[in-house]
Amino acid sequence: MGLPHAQAVPGDAGGPGGEVTGVPVIAADGATVTVGDTTLLAPTTFAVRPGEFWCVTGGNGSGKTTLLRAFLGSRRLTAGSCSVRGEAADLAKPSHRRSVASLVDTLPFARDMTLREQVTLVAASWYGNAPKTAERAGQLIERLGLSSLGERFPHQVSSGQLQLFSLSLTLVRPADVVLLDEPERHLDSDRVELVATLLTERAKEEGTAFLVATHEAALVHVRDGCVELG
Repeated sequence: MGLPHAQAVPGDAGGPGGEVTGVPVIAADGATVTVGDTTLLAPTTFAVRPGEFWCVTGGNGSGKTTLLRAFLGSRRLTAGSCSVRGEAADLAKPSHRRSVASLVDTLPFARDMTLREQVTLVAASWYGNAPKTAERAGQLIERLGLSSLGERFPHQVSSGQLQLFSLSLTLVRPADVVLLDEPERHLDSDRVELVATLLTERAKEEGTAFLVATHEAALVHVRDGCVELG
């Protein structure tokens, strides 16, 4: 008996959708992960183009996080391929690390640096230590509602505020692709709407491709496509 296949649903709600143009920036072709007799990710095929916002849905254990890690390059496939800009996802390649930003696993925080200092440091590591870098970091902190918390340390904020901080560390850097695993975690409905707006704006304005594992209605509603696992 064969493995079930994931279903890719093209743009059908909310986002730019419509006519599909451009070369895919991320693509899966029969991507499969098995461990012994256990299937972690059934054969999955889809493609996301620049500026598109795609969701990954499915029940617990259907392979959502496994798929994101495959594109990140931290999970080896058993069969098939996951590619970024036509090249196999590989964390060892500097070009891949520059192309892909992610919030899939818990990010490491510096306990003795404030939220603002850490966001600015990540921005500077990619854009250089210039006034515009600090401005970019400050604008993102403000958009995410963290301005009043900028001088606090990670252990001094709530779980929801820590999630927004993690998103700021991910989004402040340049990337062709952003991978997110349940970005709505610990957030109230107003903050989820804010995040949905911020992500779709970046997709449209900067051409960033998003692949987001979520069941949150505010995010699913604005998708250009959906990978349905399980």
